[in-house]
Amino acid sequence: MDIGFIHAFLASLSVIIVSELGDKTFFIAAIMSMRYSRTTVFMGAILALALMTVLSAFLGYATTIIPRWLTYYVSCALFAVFGIKMLKEAYTMDANEAQEEYEEVQSELRKKEEEVDKQAMVDLEAGISRTPQRRLLFSFVSRVFLQSFTLTFLAEWGDRSQIATIILAARDEVSGVILGGILGHALCTSLAVIGGRCIAQHISIKSVHFIGGVVFLIFALSALFIDPDDH
Repeated sequence: MDIGFIHAFLASLSVIIVSELGDKTFFIAAIMSMRYSRTTVFMGAILALALMTVLSAFLGYATTIIPRWLTYYVSCALFAVFGIKMLKEAYTMDANEAQEEYEEVQSELRKKEEEVDKQAMVDLEAGISRTPQRRLLFSFVSRVFLQSFTLTFLAEWGDRSQIATIILAARDEVSGVILGGILGHALCTSLAVIGGRCIAQHISIKSVHFIGGVVFLIFALSALFIDPDDH
């Protein structure tokens, strides 16, 4: 198999896992899966993450108009910066960071549900029914699925994993980046919806950041051993 594809796949898979474990999207899936159907929550979240991965990969691929050697070494430098930043965050991070992030996401989701319930009550009291378009939409797609998709997509936008995917696609084979990224997201989201509260509250964000920093640095240093033309 092509070494470029393998490198892109492994890099994307590793980077996504260390970026997404204990991330906001992870907690969204974990909390929603405790209230609603795990399958529905998973499908909404993974569709959003897969779409974001493809969009990010093609954004990175668009930079191929720039000389190959330049994008390759610039991306490696950015990976090194990410790695150092994550190691610094791991060193200064509070041990209860995961619990705080979990409670913050839980609070946000509760507020959104209260807003939806309040709006539904106002509409009911005013005798306002859903528009035909909304009724048609909800006849095909459940509200939970849409909520999982929307919240995950918005939380992922501008996230570390999205930026990392763009950087990887700028230097590595796009197909490998996309497949590795989607698999990484699927594994993390599966853990979130299956483990739910247990994993969300006992995961060590400090350890994940430390491992993540090392992973980012490893792939940054790979530039010293792999020729850009091999990708």
